Amino acid sequence: MSIKIVADSSCDLTEEMKKEMNVEIAPLILELGDKSFVDDENLDVKHYIKEMNAYEGAPKTACPSPNEYMKRFEGPESVFVITLSKFLSGSYNSAVLAKDMFMEEIGNKFIHVFDSLSAASGETMVAMKINELAKLNFSENEIVEKVSKYITEMKTFFLLENLEHLAKAGRLNPIIAKIASMLSIKPIMCGDEGNIKLFEKVRGYKKAFNRLVDVIGEEGKNFEDKVLGIAHCNCLDRALEFKDAVLKKYNFKDVIIVETKGLSSTYADDGGIVIAF
Repeated sequence: MSIKIVADSSCDLTEEMKKEMNVEIAPLILELGDKSFVDDENLDVKHYIKEMNAYEGAPKTACPSPNEYMKRFEGPESVFVITLSKFLSGSYNSAVLAKDMFMEEIGNKFIHVFDSLSAASGETMVAMKINELAKLNFSENEIVEKVSKYITEMKTFFLLENLEHLAKAGRLNPIIAKIASMLSIKPIMCGDEGNIKLFEKVRGYKKAFNRLVDVIGEEGKNFEDKVLGIAHCNCLDRALEFKDAVLKKYNFKDVIIVETKGLSSTYADDGGIVIAF
């Protein structure tokens, strides 16, 4: 079966992964006041982060339009769509509307939209699962069933160096963010049925880093059958250190590291990592 994966730009992938898995990205628009950035392969993420850190207001994002999705549905392949959690963005609703409009015009074509209930490396893991199942020749409906189950069981955690933009975006109480900064508290955040919530507060980055490694063992099981995804924002050394620490404790089938693109970097910020398994 020939498939295409369409994802919004919160799905952090290397160019090689996009080609290998036949992934097309529908970009979000990132706004810093009167400046707009298209979150595609041409975005200079490091420059965008500098602009974001210099901007005093709250970064804003706009989800892909239905048309951005529709033009990526074209072609003979069966299409599987992955979006940000619908509780974090309008991307899912836009993709569903695009599917309805496309099917009304074209008719007989398989398109399924997955709400990842996650972001960043969470979407990456969903894309890899779809690709894995397609290579094993599962049917379209079997892929939908198995991936839907995978999404509900997947765990996503965030360890952020800077909480400023998460607070500005309304994902974290600004007072909590300010106190955390003053006391060097590093919150471990997690995905909670599509929302972001505080999982645990730890004082000092190194302690929080080690605690997150332990959390994997507390929250997961059957690691030999699973892949761990690590998305990092401008901190490859930290991601590699985390990978090494994880592999000393757990027998994951594989660990992949990707760099956050624009949307994920907006919330992870410099030094942030997002893991999913």
